[in-house]
Amino acid sequence: MQARLKKTVVLVGMMGAGKTAVGKALAAALNVPFLDSDTEIEKAANLTIPEIFDRDGEAFFRLKEQQVISRLLGTERGVLSTGGGAYMSAENRAVISRQGVAVWLNADLDLLWSRVKQKDTRPLLRVPNPYDALHDLYQARVPIYAKAELDVRSEPGMSIDDMADRVIKALRTRPDVLEIEQ
Repeated sequence: MQARLKKTVVLVGMMGAGKTAVGKALAAALNVPFLDSDTEIEKAANLTIPEIFDRDGEAFFRLKEQQVISRLLGTERGVLSTGGGAYMSAENRAVISRQGVAVWLNADLDLLWSRVKQKDTRPLLRVPNPYDALHDLYQARVPIYAKAELDVRSEPGMSIDDMADRVIKALRTRPDVLEIEQ
């Protein structure tokens, strides 16, 4: 498939939805660069996300996240994976809408929990009852994620490549974003 990306594809969704893994596969399939806002923040700060949260707090992290997302959207077109909370910011949603297209990787709570419960790398789940924290985040965030321009459903047992194919299928409905060359 020969495709030309006209706008950056911005993957949004909960932690554990597969934004990084699917994003890398999608970028490879479309032959475009893969960008990760969390990785860029860590590089700039020379700290991990949990270290930034511990040292500077969530508000500071969100400010840096907004700056990085704006910068990345201003560079070359590609696939951008964002942190789970990035799309909660009205400023981020606005810049994503102007310069890219938001694609919600929509996974249900049970699937997300199965993917994140064994990991200690999620600052917002470093609490006495991480499932309740994830549930509360899910309830608060789903109505905002639903504002994304494209909604791509994830299901248990789907491979990363199958999910990337689903995203491509959704992008094909948007000729303003993805042009398929025959």
